[in-house]
Amino acid sequence: MNFTSWGAAEQVTGSMHLIELQDGYRVLIDCGLDYEKDRSSVENEIFPFEPSSIDLVILTHAHIDHSGNLPTLVKNGYNGQILCTSATADLCQILLTDSVNVFLAKNKDNKKNRRGKNEFKHAPLYLHKHVMDTMDRFFCVPFHKKFEARANLSITLIPAGHLLGAAAILLEIQEEDNLKRVVFSGDIGRYNYPILADPETIPDVDYMICESTYGGRLHSKDKTVEEVLIENIKHSCIDTPGRLIIPAFSIGRTQALVYSINKIFAAKKLPPIKVFVDSPLGMAGTDIYRKHHHLLNDSAQAFYQSNGDQFTFDSLDYIETLNESKQISDYFEPCIIISSAGMLEGGRIQDHLYFNLQNYYCTILFIGYCAKGTLGRKLLDGIPMVKIYGRELYVFASIKQTDLFSAHADQNGLLNFIMATPPSKLKKVFLVHGEKSSMQQLAAILNEKEYQVCIPQKGKQFIL
Repeated sequence: MNFTSWGAAEQVTGSMHLIELQDGYRVLIDCGLDYEKDRSSVENEIFPFEPSSIDLVILTHAHIDHSGNLPTLVKNGYNGQILCTSATADLCQILLTDSVNVFLAKNKDNKKNRRGKNEFKHAPLYLHKHVMDTMDRFFCVPFHKKFEARANLSITLIPAGHLLGAAAILLEIQEEDNLKRVVFSGDIGRYNYPILADPETIPDVDYMICESTYGGRLHSKDKTVEEVLIENIKHSCIDTPGRLIIPAFSIGRTQALVYSINKIFAAKKLPPIKVFVDSPLGMAGTDIYRKHHHLLNDSAQAFYQSNGDQFTFDSLDYIETLNESKQISDYFEPCIIISSAGMLEGGRIQDHLYFNLQNYYCTILFIGYCAKGTLGRKLLDGIPMVKIYGRELYVFASIKQTDLFSAHADQNGLLNFIMATPPSKLKKVFLVHGEKSSMQQLAAILNEKEYQVCIPQKGKQFIL
């Protein structure tokens, strides 16, 4: 059996890993967009293998850096199944559709030809038709139920936290007289995260391909999620009659944030304050969280029993139309605005920044990672002036950040996942999905604990 990492090798995005059995059967774990390239770039369309040569795809979760290139794979000839949980399939439907909208938005200057069809200056990576074709290939498997893909291969999906429906993938492969257990971690969630259940560990595996996003850092523990939110809401909306703007990714962060604010108001720890959720994708994602209510953690289930819907309360408004979004700027009472995108690169959040960056009574609270070069990172780095919609704006608003909504396990969480199997049984750990410095720091700790660790280069083949 061979293992090759074709994506998220020595980098964070573009997850794509290949397992090839002795008889030539080929399994692809994840097929994500590589953000280090242009998301709509032709480079994402060039696979290092023939798509039709893949026999099976297994998807860990719905985030675009893990799922976003599936329509390209299907468009170029893949005709097998895509295995995942039902929640992952539902989230992929809206996230992949949104990806097409992003591609098309980059081609606003397209002109129609004589037949009335669009002529793309830069052809989209894929279109809605390809998303529909891809969704037809999804086959949903429940957590913990062993799926027999063929006589010598069984697959089990284990809850990984991180995102609704996210799974670690356990492969049990029979080769001659040997049963080999190989696990792909996907993205591992953190413990005690709002709304989601804790990740489960998988003991006694032979090989592990593990993410290492936060392999070199620990999450802060001096305050709870509720304490941070209460502190910022009180400062921005009660002590001063201002507004709190929270950029949040539409899927995952928005739902965790709304639930956390709901708990604060339900417990009467703060007086009710108007909350706007300005994200159509976030609304669609929230409906999917409601649909898969049984996957939420015990705390969220208990809240539902005593208070009702976790994602609705009296002072909360979900904003649907662009006209309604624009009207928020005319709301002069203290309020909280939750909008996407989380790194401020496009989306309705830019409208709210445009009207509020020069407002001394505004606080912008970042609850997620902002990549280098993004507008979010520039604000966090203290840039005094930014340009939005062609206008230069001074930054008078307060800029704050917390990592308590990060959905990734930190160094301790990763070690907990890996060390469920002792080094005497775990033959090798492959670290993927992380910056090289994070991988190296995590590898150094594992080496001290006598684990055999490898940081695979893209395209290098390993015999398992």
